[in-house]
Amino acid sequence: MPDRLVYRMPKAGSIKALKLQTEHLDLPKPHEVCVEVKAIGLNFADVFAMQGLYSATPTGSFIPGLEYSGVISAVGEEVREWKVGDKVMGATKFGGYVSHINSHHRYVIPLPDGWSFEEGAGFLVQGLTAYYALVELGNLQQGMTVLIHSAAGGVGILANRICKKLGAFTIGTVGKPQKVDFLREQEAYDAILMRDKNFAANLKGALQDRPLQLIMECIGGKILAQGWQALAPMGRMVVYGNASFSSHSARPNYPSLIWRFLQRPKIDPLRLPTENKSLMGFNLIYLYEQTELMHQLLHELQTLQLPPQHVGHVFGFCEMHEAIYQFQRGRTVGKVVVKVGE
Repeated sequence: MPDRLVYRMPKAGSIKALKLQTEHLDLPKPHEVCVEVKAIGLNFADVFAMQGLYSATPTGSFIPGLEYSGVISAVGEEVREWKVGDKVMGATKFGGYVSHINSHHRYVIPLPDGWSFEEGAGFLVQGLTAYYALVELGNLQQGMTVLIHSAAGGVGILANRICKKLGAFTIGTVGKPQKVDFLREQEAYDAILMRDKNFAANLKGALQDRPLQLIMECIGGKILAQGWQALAPMGRMVVYGNASFSSHSARPNYPSLIWRFLQRPKIDPLRLPTENKSLMGFNLIYLYEQTELMHQLLHELQTLQLPPQHVGHVFGFCEMHEAIYQFQRGRTVGKVVVKVGE
């Protein structure tokens, strides 16, 4: 096997420590395939992992990255369903910031006909996140009213499309005015709100007489508290991230993080039966260990026949740090993808 290019962290802490280097890659094991990576999808879990704020971050040296797409370049001796030249998209428990990757054959699926590698690199992690949160945990039903935060991001866009397929009313929120224009032009939200000082009042106005039954929560802090207050009885809040704890610098700002932690909303479990609301959370990385469930969810998601992810920004492999910089600061819309090779 040829050597491969990888972006490796010597240990979690500062994104500046992420370095491009050449490493040897062994032949795929009997149940593995080797994928020549063509595109890499960025996720906020990558940023949190590099900063050491992600609970599943490996100890010691590691390669970030959870999803990719590419072409199979070699197959293990016991693999039957794949052949060299097949186009695939894959998920990995870290290790995705590479030019080539060996993966168990069950963690890659066919790239849909007509999809680019960039579109394929933006589907698995964020599609599964949106589907699992909405359908498995949120019990999404026709006619429900759903609040989707970070509506112009990859998860938000796919969440809205899933909701529309199932007949739900959606309210999307964004943190920057220019993203409102993007959503109005590109995505079919029923209402779009800025997360500003008037958010609570504007949310009430957008709801009118509708009960807020499901919240896709990834912001935290005051926004979480205001959403919880607006949530109707029997409503569900599904927490899958906490952007309020993110940092725009290479390493975490620990004094700021401690302050935000101390000021975080505190929801009393003793009051949940009285309020008749549900608060749930999940980390998609653990679904990686549940292969059968992951494939079941992927099958259900694919039967919805969603259009490919909106890829808003494509960077070259040598521009990895710039891609992370722009993504981390919320200057992007849709999926941010790093293209490998030509």
